Amino acid sequence: MRTLDAAAARRWADLALAALVAERAAIDRINVYPVADGDTGTNLLQTMRAAVAELDAAAPDTLGGVLSALARGALGGACGNSGVLFSQAMRGVAEQLQGVTAADGRDLRAALTRADELAREALAEPVEGTALTVLRAAARGAGGSDRLDVVVHGATRAAVDALAATPAQLSALSDAGVVDAGGRGFVVVLDALHSVVRDGERLAPEAPLPGEPGVLEHESQYEYEVMYLLGDTDQERAAALREVLCGFGDCVSVVGDGAGAWAVHVHCDDIGAAIESGIDCGRVRNIKVTRFADQRAAFAREAAVLVCVPDEELGSLFAAEGADVLVAGPEQAAARLGEAAEATGAAHVVVLPNDPDTAALVERAAGVLDGGPDVVVVPTASPVQGLAALAVHDPTRRRADDQVAMAEAAAATRRGELRIADAEALTWVGRCLPGDVLGLIDGEVVLIGDDVPAAARDLAARMLSTGGELVTALIPADAPAGLAEDLADHLRRAHPEVELADYPAGHLDALLLLGVE
Repeated sequence: MRTLDAAAARRWADLALAALVAERAAIDRINVYPVADGDTGTNLLQTMRAAVAELDAAAPDTLGGVLSALARGALGGACGNSGVLFSQAMRGVAEQLQGVTAADGRDLRAALTRADELAREALAEPVEGTALTVLRAAARGAGGSDRLDVVVHGATRAAVDALAATPAQLSALSDAGVVDAGGRGFVVVLDALHSVVRDGERLAPEAPLPGEPGVLEHESQYEYEVMYLLGDTDQERAAALREVLCGFGDCVSVVGDGAGAWAVHVHCDDIGAAIESGIDCGRVRNIKVTRFADQRAAFAREAAVLVCVPDEELGSLFAAEGADVLVAGPEQAAARLGEAAEATGAAHVVVLPNDPDTAALVERAAGVLDGGPDVVVVPTASPVQGLAALAVHDPTRRRADDQVAMAEAAAATRRGELRIADAEALTWVGRCLPGDVLGLIDGEVVLIGDDVPAAARDLAARMLSTGGELVTALIPADAPAGLAEDLADHLRRAHPEVELADYPAGHLDALLLLGVE
């Protein structure tokens, strides 16, 4: 593109929002500085969403109007230190291009320079190795060309290189082996602009891999993050407020939109003092207080496994293995999926439905969830497959690799069950009558008997005929007495090479569930 107009700026906003959605979790995971609270990606995403929401509401048709709306929305919805910095960068771009119909390379270079200036002025104590460093590199890397595509390419390339160098500038980053999270977010936004201007071309490397839970331990000396919006004030009182906040906190910023609204951010121990200081200077609204200890607890649990079961006793078996449990039938599980996933406190939730009907309904429900954690359903058709999947779950792996491993473990587990026929029917192995004992493997009837222990032995033998090392037996409360002992004795004699693990399973529809791995 030769110039950036209103339509292109709108596309930039939409692409930046989509990119932040895609990278939110990865950016959260590398969030070390100034506090390892795992929320930089989330804060930038929420700030960008607020900016785009304001743009949607205003529906301007000029470049200056689009950028001004984005800046207003970003300031009003700024979350965290990174959100405040982003709002000021957007304000700088908007101010510089306010009267420009279509920005060329020279215009954009000036806009990036102004964005750098306002972002640095936002912080009482600017620190290198952060988003500020990345933004300054972008402004300086814009070069001397008047061509928009050349300027955007140079700025984005310089930002990517500056981000890669951030670990050498901050020990917290080098100790954790990560780049700066806020800087990564700024690179994502610049790369979206690069894609708009240069026909989809991207420069940013792949999203950083999440570190292992608990390895990022840089902590603030303060307990709380306090943010609010301030009105009915002026530059002099805003500057005085910043001085006051610096007296009892850090990461202080008091920034305006140039039209009378101010966003205030501070890390401190005295919440009341931070808010009262603002009240002394103007009208305080939209107060947000975050306790870092709560964020760190949520951060330590990036991913969770949510298991659907029909009974509390069976649920306790999964809970003992570290899973969250939803005790519900198929329809209830689907209806309560969003609430249950949110209650895990994790950003990413893997659901094990453990029943074919539940799997179908939960998969459909997961596809229409609006907001909340990311939900992926691994289609386990029986609790024995759920146990196999949970056994290989590793939260330190890449999420996609972990989900594949769980799905493979479930698929490799043959599932069997004993049921009592409740009606006459024709099966693959003959006609059954009410009261007959039916043995099923992977949902198909393979035997008809009249004695539960004998049918259990026969079913196990058929399932092991193609090999197996571990047999898992889930025994319901209404199973015949001694069923577990009888099965164990049979396997010791007939298959001494096989290990048996049996568990009480509360109330099930079946008389026995078997899994062979």
